[in-house]
Amino acid sequence: MERIKRYHFKTISEYHKLAGLPKPGHPLVSVVNMQDVKIPLTGGGLSMIYDFYSIALKRVPDARIKYGQQVSDFDDGVLFFMAPGQVFTVEVVGSREHRPTGWMILFHADLLWGTHLAKVIKQYDFFDYSLYEALHVSEAEENTLNAISAQLAVEANANIDRFTQQVIIAQLELLLSYSERFYQRQFITRKAVSHEILNRLEDLIGEYFQNGHLADKGLPTVSYIAEKLNISAGYLTGMLKSLIDQSTQQYLHGKLIDLAKEKLSTTSLSVSEISYELGFEHLQSFSRLFKTKTNLSPKEFRESFN
Repeated sequence: MERIKRYHFKTISEYHKLAGLPKPGHPLVSVVNMQDVKIPLTGGGLSMIYDFYSIALKRVPDARIKYGQQVSDFDDGVLFFMAPGQVFTVEVVGSREHRPTGWMILFHADLLWGTHLAKVIKQYDFFDYSLYEALHVSEAEENTLNAISAQLAVEANANIDRFTQQVIIAQLELLLSYSERFYQRQFITRKAVSHEILNRLEDLIGEYFQNGHLADKGLPTVSYIAEKLNISAGYLTGMLKSLIDQSTQQYLHGKLIDLAKEKLSTTSLSVSEISYELGFEHLQSFSRLFKTKTNLSPKEFRESFN
């Protein structure tokens, strides 16, 4: 079996050189037509790490992309996002050479220096998504994104002046805003997938609570839950926000309070004992959270059943 070739690109210029592309018109941003890329995609495939951001809409017939721990076909148009340091792998199916189509926007973090986007880019959770969480775009959505990509390409290859950064950042923010909108649409249109994940989440939390892990480990972290569900923390948070209008932490607190209510109403355990079983080091913390969620103290809640 042929080995996967591995590349690590520190600059956009390095990528252009290996890909057989002309030098980028701007050192910190580039829009690449994937049909022009001359990196051979044969044998076992290739694996790449960028020290810069990437937003790509690609199709590679009869090849598979591995992003994080997820592997998926991507014959159809999907948009996916990579933050610096993430690993992108294309695994070849068959022996023939594969020619990708689509486009890829590359931009270095230095491009964002001093801009609003530099402060908020980490809030775009989809830069942490696994591949099967990629954005599946409709034809109309793809046309919208293609238009923005084309405008970015024009600006990235124009003479640099004092407006260049401002215009490029505006186009990137527009693309990210559309991506957020389309992701929300995807959460709705792919409800079957989302609800299947929600059902697995319910089972996971129920088993965690029943096995007594709360007393030993406290509430599970968002990263722990995401790993168990084989999705990213960002996707989990976005899905819950769309389906039940709660963050992951709010969801967990709700489940914890439900269990607390059950113990308060069906057992003779003291409030202090219940607090300990639910993983609270201090009774005051449990009482504060319970009252915030129910407008009653644990004692008042228990007394309401008598």
